[in-house]
Amino acid sequence: MNWEKPSPSAVWQAIDIYLSNAYSGPPPSAVRSRLATLRSAPPAEFFDAAVFERDSAPSPARYALRLGNRSYPHMKLIVDRAPDGRGYLFRADTHDGHIQPPPGSRESRAFGELMQANRSIAEAIESAWEQKRVPTFKQFLRDDLARRKALQG
Repeated sequence: MNWEKPSPSAVWQAIDIYLSNAYSGPPPSAVRSRLATLRSAPPAEFFDAAVFERDSAPSPARYALRLGNRSYPHMKLIVDRAPDGRGYLFRADTHDGHIQPPPGSRESRAFGELMQANRSIAEAIESAWEQKRVPTFKQFLRDDLARRKALQG
């Protein structure tokens, strides 16, 4: 399914907001290197850049850019196809829910604290995106609910 991906400038706006909330200074060199690679991509080939992880090769509906945060290098900026199949949404993926130490293990408490810190950073990023009118899933849901209410009323 074809969908309208964001322009490179919209992605850069989302990246700048992400980075300003994820780090208190410049990001690590690995992130700076990914961003340099992305900057060198011609606009028509922006989403073909090797720094994006894709959900499927033939027709991706999700692009992920590993930007990390001050405590965890695996957090990602996600560009998703919107549920309506036409537009796009940005999401901050903490990328920490797929693994967890066993409850009661000595790593369990520290990992729980890391997960909470990641959630707080992701919420700050998405809140800042919404303030700058960068499309998010939460905003899509709000708009969809308002549209449905208007159709009923």
